Amino acid sequence: MEKLKVAIIGCGSRGCETYGRLVYDLHDKFEIVALCDIRQDRLDKYSSEFKIDKKNTFLDEDEFFKEKRADVLFICVLDKDHVRVAIKGLNLGYHLLLEKPITADLDECKALLDAKKKSGKEVIVCHVLRYANAFVKVNELIEAGVIGKLVSIQALEQVGWFHQAHSFVRGNWRDTKETTPMIMAKCCHDLDLLQFYAKSRCKTISSIGDLRFFKKENMPFDATHMCVDCPHIDKCPYSAKIIYLDGWLSRGKPGNQWPFNVITEANPLTYEALSDAIKNTKYGRCVFDCDNDAVDSQIVMMEFENGITASLTMMGFTGCVGRIMKFYGTIGEIDLDEEKSVIEVKRFALPKEIIKIDDLVNPDSMAHGGGDYMIVQSLYDAIIGKNAKTTLEQSIESHLMAIAAESSRLSGGKMIKVH
Repeated sequence: MEKLKVAIIGCGSRGCETYGRLVYDLHDKFEIVALCDIRQDRLDKYSSEFKIDKKNTFLDEDEFFKEKRADVLFICVLDKDHVRVAIKGLNLGYHLLLEKPITADLDECKALLDAKKKSGKEVIVCHVLRYANAFVKVNELIEAGVIGKLVSIQALEQVGWFHQAHSFVRGNWRDTKETTPMIMAKCCHDLDLLQFYAKSRCKTISSIGDLRFFKKENMPFDATHMCVDCPHIDKCPYSAKIIYLDGWLSRGKPGNQWPFNVITEANPLTYEALSDAIKNTKYGRCVFDCDNDAVDSQIVMMEFENGITASLTMMGFTGCVGRIMKFYGTIGEIDLDEEKSVIEVKRFALPKEIIKIDDLVNPDSMAHGGGDYMIVQSLYDAIIGKNAKTTLEQSIESHLMAIAAESSRLSGGKMIKVH
């Protein structure tokens, strides 16, 4: 079996904690040989864990890109740097695993497509839900004609109250000027799934939504900038203490798991390290006193070129995380509910069939319903000569949809042609 050498740029939560650990365990197919990051502590931590020679770790991106160091490059840097770094990698002859979202810029989408065609290399974008067993199963049911001809899809993205606060108020995706709009950052997965199921390009799109709650005007009069000093620290559900300290304890002091492994590099995680993080990092700030502009709710309406319609609601104010999707066909419907971990198949005039999602997922296959594991396997297959399950062109389609949705939102819901 051919073993592929891997280099990783961006050694944070996705780069090393997820994909690095995953491919390190797949040692019959992959070998991690080089790392690049702006933080020395991350390079020290993962070079030790993955047994990488220190001379193959780089703080300087330019030095890292002076030569090709592996067969495939995992790109897990900040969103705004994705295309710039990807083109550098393609020009050196790397195959790419590219973290999503690609970009919110149309010109960058075109530039990446051009670079990919010129290089002849594989570019797999981390739309991992296409590879997750539950979503794959639904696609199989639709393609088998179980509910007849697909007419419409209704999707709900339950962001989750703590995820909204962690990632889009306090965290790295809070400022759309520095990253991408939230419909892109959070929902390019959902938009990708919708066009995956519709089997068509999106024709028109309209969207409304805004930032309603996480604003200075909603800050209690006696609240403080940092949660540790606030009189509401034990009452506010968005308190950093409740989310990170109490959350860590209530989950049985888990290992290096999200979101706790994002706020501190401590390994193993400790209560003391988490306490220090909420005192001294951005993750300890009051959610009403941050530099955020990401929306906390948004609705998108779509019509595809083949006539299928769809709606997507992205909601930050939910008690649970996970997607709920309803598929309406001419002779039945399918409900996928990640929260309840079931797929319900309701064929008209026939008994309901219930498929348990847990029965479809390997418990050892990590996050996103096994999608992270399966996308790495698919990447390997594509590089050694098998057809890629998802093309770069297909991945970019969801980004065009997100760009159009944000344009519509900023225009008060105006209908926008995607192409």
